[in-house]
Amino acid sequence: MSSARRILYFLLPFGVLLLAWAVLSGTGRLNAFILPPPESVFRALGQSLVSGELVRDMASSLQRVGIGFLIALVTAVPLGILLGTSPRARVLADPLLKFLRPIPPIAWIPLAIVWFGIGNGPSYFLTMVASFFPILTNTFSGVEGVSRQHMAVAHCFQASKASILTDIVLPSALPMIISGIRTGFGFAWMAVVAAEMIATRSGLGYLIYTSQDMLRTDRVLVGMLAIGLIGFLVDTVIVMARDRWVHWGNQ
Repeated sequence: MSSARRILYFLLPFGVLLLAWAVLSGTGRLNAFILPPPESVFRALGQSLVSGELVRDMASSLQRVGIGFLIALVTAVPLGILLGTSPRARVLADPLLKFLRPIPPIAWIPLAIVWFGIGNGPSYFLTMVASFFPILTNTFSGVEGVSRQHMAVAHCFQASKASILTDIVLPSALPMIISGIRTGFGFAWMAVVAAEMIATRSGLGYLIYTSQDMLRTDRVLVGMLAIGLIGFLVDTVIVMARDRWVHWGNQ
């Protein structure tokens, strides 16, 4: 498929949605307060960009997600490798992890505010919790799914544990780890918006929350557009990195 056709297929759903939105708004079938017309939303978008408010809120949200997600990444991946390679560690940790995993990140908000106060702390904690378990689960599954034949060959050649880990386990598990990273970031991005509506005074979640209080539905949609766009761009970057550097996982 040519690049031009791919771009066309990508833009087509957005174009159809925008056209339907504009037509329904123009005919008066949509209440402008409930769903403002596209021109009102784009006008609010331009005003937010010119004032710098939207850029500051985007930067705040990305900074909070980045720190919380990084904490989850550097803890969940090693723990997932440990659980996947050590039956004893798996037996000890499995009950606690199964107990904590079903608790949704938003349920931690009251405790996060009590523990960390109002500000960035609750957002760091909630984004870490939201992304931790997807990364952990996928890492564990990737390590557990390493070919037994490859492991047997390595043991036959008396490979060291470090060599087995770096040359067999990690390359084999990397596609699953990246899938966990992809899912984990999506969960973290959703969690930070919820946290910002309650525990911060900046960010896209705070923008949406205050706009709703001011009955500015157009600004609410601006915040939602920014959330969707950033999530889409980050997901695209992760997929591109996976396709470029983890080619064996696509075979």
